[in-house]
Amino acid sequence: MNSIIRPAVTLLVAFTVLTGVLYPLLVTGLAQAAFPARANGSLIRDGERVVGSELIGQNFSGDGYFHGRPSATGPAPYNAMMSSGSNLGPTNPALAALLKERVAAIGQTRPVPVDLVTASGSGLDPHVSLAAALFQADRVTKARGMSRDTVVGLIHAHTSGRFLGIFGEARVNVLLLNLALDRTAQGGKLS
Repeated sequence: MNSIIRPAVTLLVAFTVLTGVLYPLLVTGLAQAAFPARANGSLIRDGERVVGSELIGQNFSGDGYFHGRPSATGPAPYNAMMSSGSNLGPTNPALAALLKERVAAIGQTRPVPVDLVTASGSGLDPHVSLAAALFQADRVTKARGMSRDTVVGLIHAHTSGRFLGIFGEARVNVLLLNLALDRTAQGGKLS
């Protein structure tokens, strides 16, 4: 029996140290050396204060800010600990009712970009499409008393193109755009 147990315990301890300690330390060290900002959560700072992450959306609700996609994380929006989709399929009547409610809340007679009323798969998407950002430009312009050209210029300055030039669509990081709005407005703070 000892001839079976001793090698099994030795292998268990060896692989626990190798895969549970050494490998994670190696990967963490390589990530910190090669991609320190990404390895630490892609944090965005306003001066010394951390205001968010490039990778996780935030709930902006004021008229003077661009709004992100709806969050499917409940009960609090954009809760990274609760990342999930809504699990409502395209033929589900509950989804149709929810979308009607969201479109009505936006209060527009023109077509609303789909990403302003649908949550992403994770419920945490920090981006909106260029069309969704431009759709909100008039509301933000009016609330801030800024020129439309300035607001649209900020949108375009904060637009990332397609991945490798062919995949996906142009997108705007809502937090970065709202920070740029605050900086342009001279001394505003994020709400």
